[in-house]
This record gives sequence, C-alpha cells and structure tokens, in this order.
Amino acid sequence: MEPPKAFIQTYGCQMNEHDTYRMMGVLAAEGYAMTNTPEGASLIVLNTCSVRHNPENKVYSFLGATRGLKKENPELIVAVAGCVAQQEGENILKREKGVDIVFGPDNLFELPEMISAVRRGERVLRTKWQPHERRVQNFIPEEWVEQGHVEGCKAYISITKGCDNFCTFCVVPYTRGREVSRESENILREARDLVSKGAKEIWLLGQNVNSYRVGSFGFAELLDGLSKVSGLPRVRFTSPHPNDWNNDLSDLMAERPSICNQLHLPFQSGSDRLLAEMNRGHTIEEYLEKIEYMRAINPRLELSSDLIVGFPGETEEDFADTLRVLEEVRFAQLYPFKYSPRPKTKAMNMEDDVPREVKEDRLAHVIALQRRIHEEDIQRYVGTEEEILIGGAHPKVRHTMNGRTDGFRPVSVVSDELEIGDFARVRITGAKGHWLYAERIDREESAPVATTALGAEQ
Repeated sequence: MEPPKAFIQTYGCQMNEHDTYRMMGVLAAEGYAMTNTPEGASLIVLNTCSVRHNPENKVYSFLGATRGLKKENPELIVAVAGCVAQQEGENILKREKGVDIVFGPDNLFELPEMISAVRRGERVLRTKWQPHERRVQNFIPEEWVEQGHVEGCKAYISITKGCDNFCTFCVVPYTRGREVSRESENILREARDLVSKGAKEIWLLGQNVNSYRVGSFGFAELLDGLSKVSGLPRVRFTSPHPNDWNNDLSDLMAERPSICNQLHLPFQSGSDRLLAEMNRGHTIEEYLEKIEYMRAINPRLELSSDLIVGFPGETEEDFADTLRVLEEVRFAQLYPFKYSPRPKTKAMNMEDDVPREVKEDRLAHVIALQRRIHEEDIQRYVGTEEEILIGGAHPKVRHTMNGRTDGFRPVSVVSDELEIGDFARVRITGAKGHWLYAERIDREESAPVATTALGAEQ
C-alpha cells in the first residue's frame, strides 16, 4: 500500500522555509511521503507570509486553485499555516470552506493531532501561543532537536522566535509573537547533529537574530561557540537589527574564518525623521558609523539591506536622503519594497499619503540606482580568486556547478569533478547580472594578493 502524499507550498522568508522542513519531518514520522505537486496529494499545506500584502494575495489565489482538487477528492485535507494563518485565523475558515486546518507558527508540531481531528469530522483552528517563560523557551521540542534537515550542504537553525521591537510597519510581533530565545546548548547540539548529517554551512535564524539572549549568554557568545563547532566551515545568520549590532560583533566576524563575510543589516530609510516614525531606534549616522567600522577592519565584507519606499509622510527630501545612503554604502544586494499597510501595526493608523504612482516611481529609481552600483562593483571581481562552496549543479548548463563565495556571491564554474559540499578555489573570469563565472585552479597556482587587492578597493 502506497503511503499518503503531502504537498507543502511555502511563501516568505528563510524562517518559513525552515518551518516547512520541520513540518516535512513531522509528516514523515506520520508515514507521509512528500510530493512536488498538489495533484494526487492527500494533504496540502500552505505555509504563509504576511510581511507584505502581495504574498497574502498569493495565499487566497492558491486556495482558490485547491477547490477543484477538493471536489475531485473530498478526503483531501487542506491546511493554512504560518503568518497569514496567525493573522487571519477564523476568517480563513469562514472565507474558504475548503480549508480544514488553520494553525500558527507555534503549533506546527501539533500537526498530526490536527489531522486526526479533521478525520473525525472537525475543522481545526489553532493559533494560540504556546506557554513559555518570558525570555527563554526551547520552542523546538527536545525530541526534534536532532531531527533537523540538511538541504544539500546547507541547514538552518532557529535561535529566536518573534520580536519585541514593534517597528510601526511590521506585523511580525503579531504573527510570530514576542521574542523568545532557545537555550544555547539546545542550539549547539542541533548544530553538531546537522554537521554529522553533512551540513557545511549553517544559518542562524531569527526575526531579530542578534538580540538573542539567555541570561548572560548573548548572541556574541552563541556565535563564538558555533564558530568553534568541529567540522563546520561556514556560519551565516539573518537578520540582525542595527540597534543590537556592535563593534564586538564586527570584531568577532573579522577574527573567525568560519563566520562568513556577509551581513544583511536592514536600514529601511535614509531619513532620521522616518526612522523615528518607524520606531527603528537609531539614526542613519549611527547606522553608517557601524558600517564604517566593520569595513575598516574587514574590507571584504559584503553588505545587503532592506528598504521601504513610500512610508507614510515620505517627502522628496526623505527619499533623497535614502538615495545618498545607497550611494555611500554601495550594498552588494538590496531588497526594496513599496510600503503597504499591515493589520494591527501602528502605521496602519497613519495616513497612507504617498500616491501609488509615486511609490512605484521611487521604487524604480532605487532599483535603477542599485543596478548601476552593482554593475560597477561586480566587475572588480574579474581576475580575482575566491573559495566557493558548491551548492548544486547548474540547472541549464551541462558540466557546470554553482557555488557561493563566503560573501554570498553566486559563482558558476565548469567542472565534471565537483560535487555538492565541495570547496573549490576558483579564478573569476567574467560577470553577468548577479552571477560570477570562474575557472577552477589548484591551490598551488593561487595568488592571494588578488583577493587582498579587491578588499582594499572595496
């Protein structure tokens, strides 16, 4: 007898991807086999994001597409998980009669129990936060700590959940809850287990990852401990908040080879007035001082950021301040968004007074500026040497593998010998779009002077 099949559609951030892997593990323990298509599945789960309005629209569009599958198979169970589920709750059950289960991020380990309830004829809503101490909770149950998932050579570990910042535009404290941190040994044990399963790169995840704290043990101590885990050559984390970033963390990154030279540090706006309206808790000068220090001690550091255009009250002067920051910092990657009001946030009560066409024009201006900056900067790599971690085969080009530098630059290299998880020393031969192209070189041929010169220019 064939096992029942489950299909999970994931929208959103790396935290949602990580939750999906956890759900896959829970379902596998219940005898489910995962499938890549909803057709033929006996369980469909939508793992959702509500940080922006557009992903929320995708959820209801996808649910509409499941109605036909439900008619063909009345036994099909449809579940909505994640942030939209937490945000909308019972409204989803009222709006979509074909949905059987709605559950929030805190309830994913209860999925087997919820499925059993549906089979008894119930429709299930579970969006209550799990009881926990104010600051500490091992929200990954002990029996699941050593059942983490390695995708290729990469793995994720959630170290914090929720957020206490309450930025006026952000829905996270209402969909993920208040911030809690896992015990450090609980995290390090999971890391060691993932390494034993083949992980070469581990990402630490949290809505505000660097505010991690359990007693006197903070993010710096955790990062220090993880950087010393035997057999783990690469460590990354996302996303830190500028308020909780300090020079000690910059020093640690520069000192430890296993902590990758990549930092995603959202700045959201170049206007101090708007930063105050957003409740970001810092000025743009303070943000830039931290960037200046970390680049002075670690010139090969690659920076990326998030940016909102069209926040309520944004003037042309405010927008010009943002453009000046982009010109000064020259981010390797930028994730700009048009402001959209989110339920329950303080900004929801502000007048959304920047016209849509102005938002779109400003977004286009930002994208064009970032494209120019990127095209100018990426050419500096040509002729330099990098060590890349191979993540997979090129999807279209035969005899070619794709990897990432420790600064997270994507690189394609021709090779019939490299495999996922291998490290390769390469010389960059060209650049197109966001991709670098390279040839493999032996370590004996390498000339480290080239990479040092690149760092000095940056």
